[in-house]
Amino acid sequence: QVQLVESGGGLVQPGGSLRLSCAASGMFFNIATMGWYRQGPGKERELVARITSGGFINYAESVKGRFAISRDNAKNTVYLQMNSLKPEDTAIYYCHALILPNYYWGKGALVTVSS
Repeated sequence: QVQLVESGGGLVQPGGSLRLSCAASGMFFNIATMGWYRQGPGKERELVARITSGGFINYAESVKGRFAISRDNAKNTVYLQMNSLKPEDTAIYYCHALILPNYYWGKGALVTVSS
């Protein structure tokens, strides 16, 4: 059984920063892709950023230049550094992992950007 556990969410003022972490545990050989989705109030879940085991990265247009994704393959952990946060970044952030042939999801971390 694969588990993804997120940490690092919280309340931050506009313009502030937060760092999310997600650690994968369980029985598996390789994690093909790790990343983050988010779901804001009244919105559908959307991709924020993802990174392959080889380091290929893609970001949502709305976070380019503000967020940075990275991963530590030895620790099976993915990080999301979020800078210059805006109120519209408020959402539950879900970690996901593609461990072929299945997708796995974390339970989510709430990020609230408000003054």
